[in-house]
Amino acid sequence: MELTEEQTMVRDMVREFALKEVEPIAAEIDEIQRFPEETVKRMAELGLMGIPIPEEYEGAGGDYVSYILAVEELSRVCGSTGITLAAHYSLGLSPIWYFGTEGQKRKYVPDLASGRKIGTFGLTEPNAGSDAAGTQTTAVRDGDHWIINGAKQFITNANYTGTCVITAMIDRSKGARGIGSFILEKSMPGFRAGKKEDKLGLRGSNTAELIMEDVRVPAENQLGNLESGFKYFMKTLDSGRISIGALALGIAQGALDKALAYAQERKQFGKFLYKHQQIQFMLADMATEIQAARHLVYHAARLKQRKEPHSMEGAMGKLYASEAAYRATKNAVQILGANGYSREYPVERYMRDAKLCEIGEGTSEIQRMVIARRLIGGNM
Repeated sequence: MELTEEQTMVRDMVREFALKEVEPIAAEIDEIQRFPEETVKRMAELGLMGIPIPEEYEGAGGDYVSYILAVEELSRVCGSTGITLAAHYSLGLSPIWYFGTEGQKRKYVPDLASGRKIGTFGLTEPNAGSDAAGTQTTAVRDGDHWIINGAKQFITNANYTGTCVITAMIDRSKGARGIGSFILEKSMPGFRAGKKEDKLGLRGSNTAELIMEDVRVPAENQLGNLESGFKYFMKTLDSGRISIGALALGIAQGALDKALAYAQERKQFGKFLYKHQQIQFMLADMATEIQAARHLVYHAARLKQRKEPHSMEGAMGKLYASEAAYRATKNAVQILGANGYSREYPVERYMRDAKLCEIGEGTSEIQRMVIARRLIGGNM
C-alpha cells in the first residue's frame, strides 16, 4: 500500500510502541481481564488518542488514514488495545467533532483528543442493536434540560469513560427517526456504569452497561436536532466500521506473523512445516485475503479522509476484513496444532478476538444488507 511519508512515520512509531510496550502485557491483560490504564496513558502521551484532530483542539493534526494505521498496528499484537482506541475515537470523539456545534467541540474535544478523558458511545440495548427502533432509553424535555432514563449494554470503555455520546428515543411515533443523540459526562448525577461483561475475546478491553436514572442533561448537549439525530449516529457507524475493519486487519496480520514464524521453526516428518505444501497453501490463502482486506479498508479510509461517500465501502471493508480475520486466526491455530490450542501461544487469543469483528458495529449480515441497499439504489 502506498503511504505518505507522514503516514509511514505514524505506522512505524505505533508498530515500535506496540512491540515494545503493548505486546509484552497482551496475554496478561487478556487472562485477568485487566484494562491497561498505563497503556492508554502512554497512547495519550504519544498523541494517538486524537490523531486526525487539529492541534488547535489538542489533537495530533494527522489524517484519518494515519489513525486507521494506528488501530491496525495496535491490533496486530493486542486486539483489546486496538478496540479501546477505535471505540474512543470513532465512536466517542468523532460524533462530537463531525456533528457538534463549535461550543460542543471547544468544551469536549480537547480533553478527548489529548487523552485526558476516554470517550465512548452508547447505542446497543437489550432490545436494540441492529434494530435501532427498539431503543428503550428515553429523553424527555424539561425546560432547558433533557431527562434521560434507560440502559445501554456491551459498551466499550464504559467503566473508564469521561464523555459519552448516547442515543435516546424522543418521539416513538417516528420509529428509528425519533431517536436523538446526546453528550453525557461521567460526573452527571444518575449516570453510571453497570455490570461488566465476561467476554470470549478482547478481554483486556472494558465492556459494561451504562445506566441512566433521571440524568439531567443540558439542552445544549443535544447533538443536532431530532431530524439529524438518527442520521448522525448512522454516519458514526459508517465510520466506525472502517475502524473495526482495521481492528480485524491487525488481528489477521498478527495471526499470520505468528503462524509464519512457527512454520519456519517447527519440524514434522523430518522437515520444517513451511516445506509442507498444505501449510504453504494455508499461509498463501491467509496472506492473499489479508492483502485484499487491506485494500478495501484503506480505500474506505481514504474516501472518508477526502470527505467522499463511504458507507458501502466501509461496510465492504468491515465485512471482508472481519471474516478474513476469523479464517486467518482459525488457520493459525491449525498450523500450530495442539500448541495453537494452548494459551502458551497467542493465536488462540487472536481467534477469540477476531470473532467480535463479525459482530460489533453491525454484524456481517447487517453489512451485507447495507451493501445490497447501495447496489439496489444504484450507488455503486
